[in-house]
Amino acid sequence: MLRDGPRPLSFYLLAAFFGLFVLFLYGPTLTILVLSFQGPQGGLTFPMNGVSTFWFSRLWAGLGVVDIWAAFRRSFALGLVVMALSVTLAFFAGLAFRKGFFGQGVVFYTAVASLIVPSIVVSLGIGLEFRLLDDVVKALAAATGWGFLQDHGTLMGLFTSALGAHLTWTLPFGLLIMFAVFNRFNRAYEEAARDCGATGPQTLVHVVVPIILPSLVGVALFGFTLSWDELARTSQAIGGRNTLPLELQGLTTTVTTPEIYALGTVTTGVSLAVIALSFGAYLWLQRRRARSGLMPGS
Repeated sequence: MLRDGPRPLSFYLLAAFFGLFVLFLYGPTLTILVLSFQGPQGGLTFPMNGVSTFWFSRLWAGLGVVDIWAAFRRSFALGLVVMALSVTLAFFAGLAFRKGFFGQGVVFYTAVASLIVPSIVVSLGIGLEFRLLDDVVKALAAATGWGFLQDHGTLMGLFTSALGAHLTWTLPFGLLIMFAVFNRFNRAYEEAARDCGATGPQTLVHVVVPIILPSLVGVALFGFTLSWDELARTSQAIGGRNTLPLELQGLTTTVTTPEIYALGTVTTGVSLAVIALSFGAYLWLQRRRARSGLMPGS
């Protein structure tokens, strides 16, 4: 509907407030992005001293004793595993809650509780749990004399304690998304598939999954990006090899050149690339679903 007359003063005040809010959110990221393209004599603050990609080349060559690219690969691999597990577990948990089972309320509140508990407390708890497991293994090795237990170091690691810590952050989001999806799901599609002779697994694979696939892409996006940027939950539960956010935190006290800004720009770029790919996949799936005659929101 077209509006007659000038806009009220409240509109401009709210627009200005929203603009300041967006600047507050993304201003630091834009500042780091700009400063990462300084010249060789550039520092950590404005004004800029030249414009170049010098610090990116330095970053590519490595940051001294820190193997930043090994940390990059560890974080990327962990993010992919967290993403896959978040999608799989959230999907089947959504199906289970949809059917209903004994004690589902306790399971739900237990899963969501990890969003309320401070992240550092979760990390400390998981770290303590795995240290206790290490003590059990050492005691068993001393009691039995088994050689393969004698060489035991620690059970803490990237795909054990750190993976569990990240899943306490990503799974509740995936579960909440699946709740919303299945609450709106039209069961008539499943009934039609069964009327055509489809079995339960066939209905799941050929009917349910294609319809909710855009939502699964959203869960995957949450899983990867939350894992990629996670710091507090990883800090006490990672073991001996750091992820990229932990290395980045450590470098803030030792690196005094725009190299650290270049690293921040690269990590942000990875997050944006994942978001762009997920959004592109979502649009493609929506168009494919529209062509097949499945209505959005079904």
